[in-house]
Amino acid sequence: MSTEKLYVEKELSWLSFNERVLQEAADKTVPLIERIRFLGIFSNNLDEFYKVRFADVKRRILINQERGGQDNSKHLLAKMQTKALKLNERFDELYSELIRDMARRRIFLVNEAQLTEPQQIWIKHYFHKHVLPHITPLLLRDDIDVLQFLKDEYAYIAVQLESGDGNQYALIEIPTDHLPRFVRLPEEKGKRRKTIILLDNIIRYCLDELFNGFFEYEGLSGYAMKMTRDAEYDLSREVEHSLLEQMSEGVSQRLTAMPVRFVYEREMPQDMLEFLCEKLKISNYDSLIPGGRYHNFKDFIDFPNVGRDYLENKPLPPLHCIDFDGFANKFEAIKAKDILLHYPYHAFEHISELVRQASFDPRVLSIKINIYRVAKESRLMNSLVDAVHNGKNVTVVVELQARFDEEANIEWSKVLTEAGVQVIFGVPGLKIHAKLLMITRKEQGELVYYSHIGTGNFHERNARIYTDFSLLTADPNICNEVRNVFGYIENPYRPVKFKHLIVSPRNSRQQLNRIIDNETINAKQGKKASLILKVNNLVDKSLINRLYRASSSGVEIKMIIRGMCSLVPGVAGISENISVISIVDRFLEHPRVIIAHNNGDEKVYISSADWMTRNIDHRVEVATPIYDPRLKKRIIDIINIHFTDTVKARIIDKEMSNSYVSRGNRKKVRSQMAIYDYLKKIERRKTKQFEN
Repeated sequence: MSTEKLYVEKELSWLSFNERVLQEAADKTVPLIERIRFLGIFSNNLDEFYKVRFADVKRRILINQERGGQDNSKHLLAKMQTKALKLNERFDELYSELIRDMARRRIFLVNEAQLTEPQQIWIKHYFHKHVLPHITPLLLRDDIDVLQFLKDEYAYIAVQLESGDGNQYALIEIPTDHLPRFVRLPEEKGKRRKTIILLDNIIRYCLDELFNGFFEYEGLSGYAMKMTRDAEYDLSREVEHSLLEQMSEGVSQRLTAMPVRFVYEREMPQDMLEFLCEKLKISNYDSLIPGGRYHNFKDFIDFPNVGRDYLENKPLPPLHCIDFDGFANKFEAIKAKDILLHYPYHAFEHISELVRQASFDPRVLSIKINIYRVAKESRLMNSLVDAVHNGKNVTVVVELQARFDEEANIEWSKVLTEAGVQVIFGVPGLKIHAKLLMITRKEQGELVYYSHIGTGNFHERNARIYTDFSLLTADPNICNEVRNVFGYIENPYRPVKFKHLIVSPRNSRQQLNRIIDNETINAKQGKKASLILKVNNLVDKSLINRLYRASSSGVEIKMIIRGMCSLVPGVAGISENISVISIVDRFLEHPRVIIAHNNGDEKVYISSADWMTRNIDHRVEVATPIYDPRLKKRIIDIINIHFTDTVKARIIDKEMSNSYVSRGNRKKVRSQMAIYDYLKKIERRKTKQFEN
């Protein structure tokens, strides 16, 4: 047995993933505005990291202290802080570089000290007309509990009012829920330049306008700050509370949860910093981070392009799936053959249109769907309401515990319930993460079922930036088991078996073990054996150990892991037959795929589940086999295209070095663009066949 480390801490692996996001901001082949937006994505990711993963480790430390126990969590927390600070330093370097690059293209992001006289006049007018109505300073008196008021989704300006009697402090929330963060200033005559100022700097410039006449002070200064809270919450389990009430209460608890990170402007005076830390109850285990003058960089995801078109990605028009053409409706097309959609290359409108047709089709009796994340403005959800008005029986399983989407899902639950939809909140103790849709139709006196099984959410906006697979099928074997999944969700205590689908928590671990072990047996018998796995995260140690055993038995294992990977590839005698890459590019890689060689009769599955203990044992997840040979080949081809990537593929290794795959003398292949071209050719070929 090797003495080398066999598992990477998932928290450190996650930070390594976010480093790959930062690499995209550093990549000079990426259009300039997109690089700035990647800084926003990195920042948004890091916010979530502190809310969830950092907070979880901190919680473990505090619980162990209470119990008098010891573990490795303090050491892990220190490593997490060191890595995060290193990434923040790189972030600051890149931000400065990108601001200079924009200036070379006559795009200027200015602060309040860089305004011309006409701009100063315009800013003051803008402040009084648009900004001032949304601002009320919070005065930091001794008796005020700041934690009751601060929101972790917002950036603040901490204001110091200096006078001979001592300093006073106040906080100003930057009102980005009412106003744009980025404000374009009017162009000045004779100057060919575009100028943008952040809302933060407009407020800084007009601080005196805000406080003058109410306070006596000799000096006034403002400093950026931001607090991140623990995202966990305790749910009341009292019988009289519905789950909807519990979740509403839980989200409110999150708003007053303890901080885990405090980011402040480096120039903030020491006495002010100490005062704020005391007020916010910052502990030794929290992350105290000095930074620049801008926080809540997640807003930079939507940084506007005020320059030439080449400064951002060219749009990729979504492909129309020809499989639906030539039929009177979507149901006839699905009944003719299984249909596979791959977003964002294919248009999500195919799914929206299917549900729209179902909402008024006189043959449709019922619609059942799982909702985990949906868009705020959702055609699909509106069609479900229309279906009820048209007399259909509509059941929506809403996952209220979809992290950071709880409020949206609570609101949709209320809208659906008021419309007459049967809303189910799932299985106690289990998140519903499956991506299922089932439509029941009466055809020639018989009930016929149509099913959707996907790897991603029914979210119109995400379907334009996340890569995902959707299978549409009328195969009775699959559809009957989809019915059983809905039955299990509605009555989890009723015995249910699955022959085709892999369903968490019913049979996932058993079936995944069987897939891996079958390849191990074949390898030991001298047969060709291989596994290909594409998931977002691989951290379950039991499955990792099984992959290690398969590798040491001679199974060739190739993996594409976007995010966390606790498995260590390339360890002699343990994982030398395992190679792992990660692809971070324009679209967020999101599908989960399993391809097993199976002695030449390849098995292909698409799934909603990552290989994490929570997904295998503590959630409702569904993987479906792909039986249609055309679609099996298509998925295998797409995965193989990823393995040819010489532009955006990084090697996952024990050092977490994030080295790019060496191109050598191979041609340049950017797999996401190559997949778009591959699918485009398929649709063109089908068009020609259809026309002939």
